[in-house]
Amino acid sequence: MPSQVAHFAINADDVSRGRRFYEKVFGWKFTPWGPPGFYQIQTNGTPTALRGALQQRREIVPGVAARSFECTISVDDIDATLAAVEASGGKVVMQKCTIAGVGQLFFFQDTEGNIAGAIQFDAKAE
Repeated sequence: MPSQVAHFAINADDVSRGRRFYEKVFGWKFTPWGPPGFYQIQTNGTPTALRGALQQRREIVPGVAARSFECTISVDDIDATLAAVEASGGKVVMQKCTIAGVGQLFFFQDTEGNIAGAIQFDAKAE
């Protein structure tokens, strides 16, 4: 059986604030489960395949080398998502860029200090 990533977790100092951020930006739903302050995340109502990569360590935030797994969230409208991140208290830490043959990507910091990416896939991107 091949090994694959089956779960991700977003750590938060203020779970309610973090939950509001992801509800507003991505429309995710949260269901309490297990211990206090723990929620299962429903991203779109259906199981999705996760994409993975092993890459050279880099600085998403200038001067701070990434020391964690990188999570990138697929979106339908990169510009609307970028605007929603900023409107919901997040901060863009790497401006939108185009990856030829892949799509458009940006990285953000959520209200809890976590860094993640948002990508709009587009095989025709140049």
